[in-house]
Amino acid sequence: MKQLTHTQLLELDAQYCWHPFTQMQTAAPPLAVVRGEGEFLFDAQGNKYFDAVSSWWVNIHGHSNPTIAKAIAQQALELEHVMFAGVTHPPAVQLAERLVHNAPAPMAKVFYSDNGSTAIEVALKMAFQYWQNKGVAGKSRIVALEGGYHGDTFGAMATGKSSGFYAPFAPWLFHVDFIPTGVCACMEEQALAALDHLLANSAGEIAALVLEPLIQGASGMRFMRAAHVAELCKRCEAAGVLVIFDEVFTGFARTGTLFAAEQVAQFGGQADIICISKGLTGGFMPMAATLTSQAVYDAFLSDQVGHALLHGHSYTANPLGCAAALANLALFDEESTWANIHRIEATHQRWLPTLACHPLIENPRVCGTVAAFELKSSHSQYGSSASQWIRQTFLELGIVVRPLGNTVYWVPPYCTEPETLENAYQTLMHVLQRWGSLIAPGPGSELF
Repeated sequence: MKQLTHTQLLELDAQYCWHPFTQMQTAAPPLAVVRGEGEFLFDAQGNKYFDAVSSWWVNIHGHSNPTIAKAIAQQALELEHVMFAGVTHPPAVQLAERLVHNAPAPMAKVFYSDNGSTAIEVALKMAFQYWQNKGVAGKSRIVALEGGYHGDTFGAMATGKSSGFYAPFAPWLFHVDFIPTGVCACMEEQALAALDHLLANSAGEIAALVLEPLIQGASGMRFMRAAHVAELCKRCEAAGVLVIFDEVFTGFARTGTLFAAEQVAQFGGQADIICISKGLTGGFMPMAATLTSQAVYDAFLSDQVGHALLHGHSYTANPLGCAAALANLALFDEESTWANIHRIEATHQRWLPTLACHPLIENPRVCGTVAAFELKSSHSQYGSSASQWIRQTFLELGIVVRPLGNTVYWVPPYCTEPETLENAYQTLMHVLQRWGSLIAPGPGSELF
């Protein structure tokens, strides 16, 4: 591959590239990254940056992890890809077995796809067709939580339209019933009351409830108690409504357990379908999976082809992605991985009192390896110039963050050294000293 100077890289990027969630007219030049190692990224000028958001939450064990890289390289020399329709291969079978064994009950089957949004599309199609195949007419409605984000394909947009990202596409999105998100005790009561009302009056029309368990990511790292999520699940189960967990972000130990669903299960709640992506391959390959129960799978068995789930992707169950995912999961078998996860959470917890007392911070919170807090500002909307100021200031100080409005969060790779995370918090204190005098009107450029 041709070597480019820092200037050449940015010039060619400006000429040819269109970046996601970015207003290209007002955006600052992107960070020109050429290499990654552990928790760090390196730009074309040799500068080092702490990847405090795990590159949009996908990186698990660090950049260029040698275990995962070797697994991909070995697989590439054996079988790089083969279609998964009418064909199978060892990495896909072994990964499916591992995922089912690691996931909480009642997960029994794995349907592969390409990314988190398509995993949600698969789940929605499963939910709608499940009831049709069982001969139950009229179950054509979906319930979702306000502020939830589930991806950018049309079905996923419909279930996340209350997040505010999709106004241009509103005429083409199907109707969804939204209930409040239980981010505090009073909101929990409102959420349960709203769900009870829907189920009492329309359970025969509702196919499924879809939600992000424990943490709503893109809407600002909004936390929910596992006990509350379990109550939502139990009410749906009693009413004959399927539950879909969007664990695209929360999966692979972000919340302190391999699946957030494990914590919900402790309070008697469970999902019928779980969607995973992001951390599935440790940040190496685009891949997703939709896990479901034996009962859901059985509803698609028939001598009629129309009862099958007629959905697929060219790269379904790509062997390279499966090999990466298997290596990623194998690293969770090492005690050091979980020791690192607990250490990161402990560091977050240790800083929590300091953040709680700071006059420029609101609502500091921790869930597993995720820490989040709001910086006080009158310009807190997504893409605001305040958000841009935060991003650029941290970048100048060697840390990659991507604020959600004025919500700043840490989602570090699990290999992050203690001193790296400590330095991030110390840097935050320095940023706060400058934040108090910030005046930040004007247009924004980036979202999410």
